[in-house]
Amino acid sequence: MTIEKNHVYSTIAQSVLDHGVETMFGLMGDANLFMVDHYVRTCKGTFVPVAFEGSSILMALSYSKFADTVGVATVTHGPGLTNCITALTEGARGHVPMVLLCGDTPVSTPQNLQNIDQRELVKAAGAGFEQMRAPETAAQDIANAFYRAQVENRPIVVNMPADFMWQEVEHVKTVYPVFNDPATVLEGNNLDEAIGMIASAKRPVILAGAGAIGAEDRLIRLADRLEAPLATTLKAKGMFSQHTFNMDIFGTLSTPAAYDAIDNCDCVVAFGASLHHFTTDRGALMKAKRVIVVNNDVAEISKNYHPDAAIAADAGLTADNIVHWLDEAEIAPSGFTRELNSKQLTAHPPATAKKSKDTTVGFIHALERLEETLPNNRIVTTDGGRFMTEVWCRISVPDARSFLTTTNFGSIGIGLQHAIGAGFAAPDRPIVLFTGDGGFMMGGINEFNTAVRCKQDLIVIVCNDSAYGAEHIQFVDRNMNPSLAQFEWPSFAQVATALGGQGIEVASAEQLEIAIKAMDSRDRPLLIELKLDPEDVPRMRM
Repeated sequence: MTIEKNHVYSTIAQSVLDHGVETMFGLMGDANLFMVDHYVRTCKGTFVPVAFEGSSILMALSYSKFADTVGVATVTHGPGLTNCITALTEGARGHVPMVLLCGDTPVSTPQNLQNIDQRELVKAAGAGFEQMRAPETAAQDIANAFYRAQVENRPIVVNMPADFMWQEVEHVKTVYPVFNDPATVLEGNNLDEAIGMIASAKRPVILAGAGAIGAEDRLIRLADRLEAPLATTLKAKGMFSQHTFNMDIFGTLSTPAAYDAIDNCDCVVAFGASLHHFTTDRGALMKAKRVIVVNNDVAEISKNYHPDAAIAADAGLTADNIVHWLDEAEIAPSGFTRELNSKQLTAHPPATAKKSKDTTVGFIHALERLEETLPNNRIVTTDGGRFMTEVWCRISVPDARSFLTTTNFGSIGIGLQHAIGAGFAAPDRPIVLFTGDGGFMMGGINEFNTAVRCKQDLIVIVCNDSAYGAEHIQFVDRNMNPSLAQFEWPSFAQVATALGGQGIEVASAEQLEIAIKAMDSRDRPLLIELKLDPEDVPRMRM
């Protein structure tokens, strides 16, 4: 019997398809172009070509979240990988499973100009490194990368030497199962201590983080049983948006009423959250109260804050377990929600009279109108930067699975790439991106045409105060000249139109209404440029 041989590049492409991944993001170079060609022409996969290598990682990260799968990207060696370090760090710190197929210079030519120690780069970013051991192990090495991405919850980089690609091997489909069924604690001291604290609480609050997404109904059942209000971390925004006693974001981004309710509570039960210092307001919101953490990753339980009790288990199953024991012990509800005004819990201060220049639009007014008029079934993504805190507070999302913020590494300029990845994961839904002018100039312009080429339903809101806002504030606060943080940018609206989209500049409330009408008739990526006064933008709440 004759065994059909394949080239290594073809078995890599087929291995990606063997894992059910039909969309790949990337930029071709001499170490990966034949693999990409085979993936598209023979495997019939979709390849999304980007303008900058790091963008492919960011798109794959977003695709992973919204498609609930392992996203895949590919780049070539050397500068192809160095251009990905910020993106890999964002994914590693966000605990996002994805696979990067990265070429490497031929082993036989160490003097290649693009040769670099790629393992050390990947390690520095916090991602995992998977060396392709030999041509005949290609399928197993790809399978191991997919397995590791899922169990380690971080990007895994497969290092593919270019001189392997044209060697012949037999392709054997290889997919390793992942054993990740949720676990709960049925009994033990940790559970007993946690239930005791919850049962004795007079004003409990239920807090959910990204690790609890999917357990909404069970957490609501527990909250209703306790008569406790519900809140989320930033990453889980929208999780309880339909509940009467939803407080939205817990911490420095809370409304005044929600902050007071949290400050007055005596017990916080946190599910799937690591209690970052923005969530706890640097510990201020946790003073004089019992704190219980439920997280299936024991390393996350005391990562940022040491609780009074903790349970290493699945959020939803643990919530069910707590309700069971509260019922068994006939513990009465706390009655805390009866003390609260539900409408005030999510009411941020309204816009004040416009103080800004005549050539600009009021930022809060613009956000309030966009909240009223953006498509209801939207997915919202945001870049980092000064403007985003008000966006996070004032722009709602249908649910936690419809929101993504790119804040894991504190970078700006990575929002549009995430928006494009979301568009491929959810092609039937409009994607809305909020970004600042500096972030769009850094990483948005180079990929806006990618969204145009891919015919995406994308609405980009550029908040343009012609400055790097966070730096501008620091100069102003110290009575220093802020001119070094100010820029004469080009018209982003005109640039968007030149790149094949539709751009609209908004410098007044009247022009804002024109832009809002344009959202209803959009037939290509739409960019709305809000011209803002840097002196009239609210301070960051973080």
